[in-house]
Amino acid sequence: MFSILVLHGPNLNLLGLREPGIYGSETLDNINRLLQQEAETLGVKISVLQSNHEGVLVDAIHSASSEQHQGIVINAGAYTHTSVAIRDAISGVNIPTVEVHLSNIYRREEFRHHSFIAPVAIGQISGFGSESYILGLKAIVNYLQKSGS
Repeated sequence: MFSILVLHGPNLNLLGLREPGIYGSETLDNINRLLQQEAETLGVKISVLQSNHEGVLVDAIHSASSEQHQGIVINAGAYTHTSVAIRDAISGVNIPTVEVHLSNIYRREEFRHHSFIAPVAIGQISGFGSESYILGLKAIVNYLQKSGS
């Protein structure tokens, strides 16, 4: 059974309250419930962490291999566009990673068009609201199954 680490970055704890016109009305708790249901359907285990602190996310990525995670799904929030540290952590642990975003970052402000994570991720899914997470989970599981990890 694969184990997947799901990371939620800064401000995602405010989902349902924060800019619902952009991020929708679903809460992070609801997204996590949907992810858990999908994980059960896929026959995988997930561990979920949300943090507003870059170092906590970096530490979680570093610990991923020792905690026996075979894949990572990450919505780094604003850190997507600013954090070389998160990018380097993903690159350093060499665990397949899928980057997800609720909104289509390429239809938003210009500064959101650049992702430090994309070059070290196996793929990126954005613009489908909470479904981006479900698609990301399916994508990482499919990747792991095909690669024989």
